[in-house]
Amino acid sequence: MRIQTLKTDPASCSLASRRHTDARQRFTLAAATIAAALTWSDVAHACRDTLAPIVEGLMGSVVNISTSQTLKGPSGIPLPQVPEGSPFEEFFQEFFDQKDQPRQKRKVNSLGSGFVIGTDGLVVTNNHVIKEADEIHVVFTDGSKIKVDKVLGRDPKTDLALLKVTPKKDKPLVAVPFGDSASMRVGDCVIAIGNPFGLGGTVTSGIISAKKRDINSGPYDEFIQTDASINKGNSGGPLFNLKGEVIGVNTAIISPTGGSIGIGFAVPSNTATYIIDQLRDFGETRRGWLGVRIQSVSEEIAESLGLDRARGALVADVTKDSPAEKGGLKPGDVILKFDGRDVENMRGLPRIVARTPVDKDVPVQVLRDGKNETLTIRTARLTEAKKTSAKPEDTTEEPDEPKAETTRLLGLVVGELTDDKRSEFKIKDDVEGVLVLEVDEESVAAQKGLKPGDVILEVTQKEVEDPEDILERLAEINETGRKSALLLVSGAKGELRFIALPLERDAN
Repeated sequence: MRIQTLKTDPASCSLASRRHTDARQRFTLAAATIAAALTWSDVAHACRDTLAPIVEGLMGSVVNISTSQTLKGPSGIPLPQVPEGSPFEEFFQEFFDQKDQPRQKRKVNSLGSGFVIGTDGLVVTNNHVIKEADEIHVVFTDGSKIKVDKVLGRDPKTDLALLKVTPKKDKPLVAVPFGDSASMRVGDCVIAIGNPFGLGGTVTSGIISAKKRDINSGPYDEFIQTDASINKGNSGGPLFNLKGEVIGVNTAIISPTGGSIGIGFAVPSNTATYIIDQLRDFGETRRGWLGVRIQSVSEEIAESLGLDRARGALVADVTKDSPAEKGGLKPGDVILKFDGRDVENMRGLPRIVARTPVDKDVPVQVLRDGKNETLTIRTARLTEAKKTSAKPEDTTEEPDEPKAETTRLLGLVVGELTDDKRSEFKIKDDVEGVLVLEVDEESVAAQKGLKPGDVILEVTQKEVEDPEDILERLAEINETGRKSALLLVSGAKGELRFIALPLERDAN
């Protein structure tokens, strides 16, 4: 047997290699193009081709909300605001409000959207759509109109309202069901139907862009974000999944122009159904109340308390005679679970508490002094009159006392809380601790908002009465290896808050 060795020209080998590489790149590009085409084809099929039969069954349940409000005034023109006693005051009163001039009325009309949830005539919309309206009509896609008999209830905090109409005998209403908003995923296809700019029966589609969005519109923000076109007039309309179930109530948009830019928000159906049930049964919402003032747990605060990560809600203050006080909650506790549900962050706790039935005994897991404890707290009903802070009381000045010694630590100059300092900074008599006299402008303490006149009540959940107590606490914290100290501070108006400050490792 003879083994033959083949010799190849290097230039030919290089050319062949390049051709092979080019062919492979073309194949890869073609494969990627086909894959992309298939992917977008699937999306187009899901979000376009299957919409017609779904929409046909939904159009009759989506309505336009037409409202009118009557404004009364002389000629419908408001009197210009001028300073009282000004020479112009008499002139404008004579010009705009002549006694022999008839008082005219003018109507202001507005449009929104809604949807039928009960064949007996229950219709859901946004609170801001029907707010202060004198007359409300529900208009269907076929042009028929029914006057609203009654607003069963409104909830400004979630911007929801429930209306009642009397169905016509020859035209029964068709209701749409609610779906489970929690089961929806980012990327799922959705359909919005409503009355944008007065164009009733408008259908748009898109996907869920995000969930649990907080847009600072209220204490219970947990919006679904969608890129389905939502414009003025869509407010109160439904956001459907591809099963024809309502998984959101379209409520708000972000837009510098007033038109859709692909950022719209809907109240999740799981939130809406809870509110709507209460509006139907009671004509109002009945939310649970705990009676605490809370703040976020930052990474620094979590480290100072020995938490594995930033989570929970830190109790800054407890309202007197509240369920929290009666149940044993204290400032410095970190609420980790409420009624068996994890509290992932500060804003999560109000939503959980609000949905808890009134007068229910609830297990509450807290972190206290580095240990987990479980308390039992009976919730009360939240009312608008509940207050968690009091105004500072005025104090009379006392004779000057000898100047107290001061101590510099953590970017602060602190001293004893003497009577003259209490009077100078108007600090209430029941506040006891160490007074902040100066704050280094370039320190972390200044960045965290500490100011002269603040009073340090506790350091890492232990009370302090003088600067020496703070130094002892800092030395103890140093020995544990923690990087920051957690201070409980009383502010100028008596409000309590926690602040985590990094330790000065080079200090004695």
